[in-house]
Amino acid sequence: MDRDFTQLDWNDAIADDCRQLVRLAVREDLDRYHDWTTVSLVPPDAVGRAAVVCREPLIVAGMKAAELALAEMDVRIHWQAEVADGASVAKGTTLAVVEGPARSLLTSERIALNLLGRLCGVATLTRRYVDAVAGTKARIYDTRKTTPGWRRLEKYAVRQGGGHNHRTGLFDAVLIKDNHLAFGQEGDPAARFTPAEAVRKARAFLADMALASPRGELPLERMIVEVEVDTLEQLCDVLAADPDIVLLDNMTPAMLAEAVAMRDRAGSRAELEASGGVNLDTVRRIAESGVDRISVGRLTHAAVSCDVGLDWL
Repeated sequence: MDRDFTQLDWNDAIADDCRQLVRLAVREDLDRYHDWTTVSLVPPDAVGRAAVVCREPLIVAGMKAAELALAEMDVRIHWQAEVADGASVAKGTTLAVVEGPARSLLTSERIALNLLGRLCGVATLTRRYVDAVAGTKARIYDTRKTTPGWRRLEKYAVRQGGGHNHRTGLFDAVLIKDNHLAFGQEGDPAARFTPAEAVRKARAFLADMALASPRGELPLERMIVEVEVDTLEQLCDVLAADPDIVLLDNMTPAMLAEAVAMRDRAGSRAELEASGGVNLDTVRRIAESGVDRISVGRLTHAAVSCDVGLDWL
């Protein structure tokens, strides 16, 4: 396939999401008041220097997020990164050294570490899935099962772990699922679309919208159209409609292998994506079926934050 969903590297939109999360986190910690522990014990002119250290092996993600969190608190805090996002590091590795007003460092410490630990957790879990399918053609993709408000950040972390990003949101791809088909043609549930009919209708709609849209807006004519099927019979029917991707929902490895063979016999350009029942115990067998993509909600909804701490120097 010559097209894919947008793959997220650090950009202005992610940075803006991060700033909004940091401001919410500051409100959670300080409300409209102060860090009373720090202001009661630490002189206002005190300067501190500390190392950000990982307490366990991990894949690094979120270095820019942590730096941004500290800067939002106090622009005088200096952040010196010692490793880059995407790096695999051992327990005890210094990720960064920070220096600045001690009060500001103490007050913003937990916010920055929460961001960094969460994103490292997503990247580290993603790398386990990527390693589990090594040597197959399958690529590991995330889903929209993300923490509200954290989507771009968590998808960025998936990329740092070696995974791929599925659609960012509802705005940048068409993904036809069973719940869409349930409404039927003209809103009549008794006259359900088949997956193939739905693909054709979606493509026709996008083409009409592209003609009516001012040049330079969303590239609707190039938008990916993906459709979910539950059975091999549905797959056989839908391949003729030329979707970009077919999502094979909750199929066994044997069914997935047959789906790959059916696609190849039909000479279809569609990529096949396995979804449902994917975990570290099953992902290798799924990949060995020959599918192109495996979407894994667990990359984000089941990731556990890594243990990252601040050690004063």
